[in-house]
Amino acid sequence: MTENHKPVLRFAPSPTGMLHIGGARTALFNWLYARHTGGKFLLRIEDTDRERSTPEAVGAILNGMTWLGLTWDGETVYQFARVQRHREIAEQLLAQGKAYRCYATAQELDEMRAAQRAAGKPIRYDGRWRDRDPNEAPSGAPFVVRLKAQQSGETIVHDVVQGDVRFANEQLDDMVLLRSDGNPTYMLAVVVDDYDMGITHIIRGDDHLNNAARQLQIIQAMGWLEPVYGHLPLIHGPDGAKLSKRHGALAVEAYRDMGYLPETMRNYLLRLGWSHGNDEIIPTAQAIEWFNLESVGKSPARLDFKKLDNLNAHYIRSMDGRALADEVAAVLARKEPPQTLSQSARARLIAAMPSLKERAKTLVELADAAEFLYADGARILDDAAKRVLTEEARGLNGEFLALTAQIPWTAAALEEKARSFAGAKGLKLGQVAQPIRAALTGRTTSPPVFAILEILGREESVARIEAYSA
Repeated sequence: MTENHKPVLRFAPSPTGMLHIGGARTALFNWLYARHTGGKFLLRIEDTDRERSTPEAVGAILNGMTWLGLTWDGETVYQFARVQRHREIAEQLLAQGKAYRCYATAQELDEMRAAQRAAGKPIRYDGRWRDRDPNEAPSGAPFVVRLKAQQSGETIVHDVVQGDVRFANEQLDDMVLLRSDGNPTYMLAVVVDDYDMGITHIIRGDDHLNNAARQLQIIQAMGWLEPVYGHLPLIHGPDGAKLSKRHGALAVEAYRDMGYLPETMRNYLLRLGWSHGNDEIIPTAQAIEWFNLESVGKSPARLDFKKLDNLNAHYIRSMDGRALADEVAAVLARKEPPQTLSQSARARLIAAMPSLKERAKTLVELADAAEFLYADGARILDDAAKRVLTEEARGLNGEFLALTAQIPWTAAALEEKARSFAGAKGLKLGQVAQPIRAALTGRTTSPPVFAILEILGREESVARIEAYSA
């Protein structure tokens, strides 16, 4: 494949809402195929719906893409800025007799639809101005521009996922290209933008399959090369029903805020409708190497949060401690009110990370489990810790502290001292360690308690234990 013939793909969201999980998967598949083939991945914001498009939604789409690591090539294209070019193509089709002006009024179209409904016929434009002389229209009457669509035969969408999908042309009416205010429709704008951007492959949700048949009619009328289509089955909820907010049809940033890593999301979204044997854990570099369109499944994929959690736990465990500390810092910065890690807290967090990360499924869990490392001083006890720190347990804390004054403050030395102390008292090690843990962390679950003592250091550990000693 030469440089000039490498695939060019695009992700083209409408900024009428946030970047949701289905859109993120579409973006990922386009990005992977572009990176796999050495082609280009472009981003186009389809903001022609001026009433519903918002700057906030544009920002959320760009932020979501950036967080997922789906970098795009070149500048972002904004569809509305290209309105004049879209009009040019409509005028060109008019001049070639492949489109026409339709002067039907809103009332006439309402009456037409009512008659079709009453007769049990499909609702579609009846072509009343298709072959009529425009001079018959009242002077200065508003009009729309419609495509003179094929009326017989069929339009075939050659689809790498769905196979050949056939549409009878008699079912496809003469769609509007320009509205009466001169603004282009979505159908026209998409086709013109794809052509001008040199798009060779269109990978999108299969809710666009009907659009493909209509868009092909414009492409064929212009004599342009047809792109390769791949329409992805939609994502369903765990119960097999169409995905909704109750299932997790959330904005991508919500998954970030729930504590999922971008690496996890890329791996998880890849496996929603694409497979490589029985492989479940597929790092991004491997995904780029393996990705093809032939392995996209035809059946809807189902969201599975248990799988997502397990995958996230894997990526957390395999991540470098410093990088994880950065992620935890980002989680804390997004809290209300925001929290900032001091240098000493960050150093403690990195030191504790080997054991902390073994227990966490999300970054939010990880940040919460490490809470005792962020600030100095006596801990506020949770209910379980209160039950552990009985008068007797506090007495054990005081006795243990007295024995540590002359020993090195290392996990190994402290554990050895605790074992001999427990043995002398006729107790199990846990009966000595658990009150120390409760005093150090305010909780009854944590990384190994003797490692915590070493990480916090002698001065801070003694201060915390003394607060709950008798």
